[in-house]
Amino acid sequence: MAARSASLPGLTALLLALLLSGCGLGLGRRAPGVGLGGGNRLDPALSGDGRLLASVLEREGQGRVILQQQPGGGLRPLRLRRRQPHSSPSLSWNGRYLAVLVQEGPQRRAVIEDRLRGRVVRLQLPPGSQPERLSLSSDGSRLAVQLLRNGRRRVEVFDLSGLLERDLPPARAVLGGGAGQP
Repeated sequence: MAARSASLPGLTALLLALLLSGCGLGLGRRAPGVGLGGGNRLDPALSGDGRLLASVLEREGQGRVILQQQPGGGLRPLRLRRRQPHSSPSLSWNGRYLAVLVQEGPQRRAVIEDRLRGRVVRLQLPPGSQPERLSLSSDGSRLAVQLLRNGRRRVEVFDLSGLLERDLPPARAVLGGGAGQP
């Protein structure tokens, strides 16, 4: 019994050292910085495949979305620069689509950048409502938006299937897509 109680402090110290060092306990490695200078990083969003990280870089009260390759942190170009500040980024599976809230004059708008086609699509929201947050489905077929209207918040889900192509993981079958399929 004395041997157990004597080894317990040693075991506790070892576990504490492992926790503090991050070794062997499932803690991930931090991605390298990209030299974005001073500023706050907000609203992180990973693509479904984990290859892209979108976040808001806030400097002097203005937020702009940045998109970084993972791992490594290299910046990817975006077309949203004219519409700032940004908030609430959300990515599709492969990162083809980036949904984000932008400020256009006095109005906040929900927009989706199609990075493959190089276009920005504005979502039509119900009149009198202001978007506060959003979340894009991984295949890009639906968008959930938290709306503020007359002091009340609600969430609406928008069907984007007629507006965007699906962004599917590689080698995923689509029903009805092959020869001899109904």
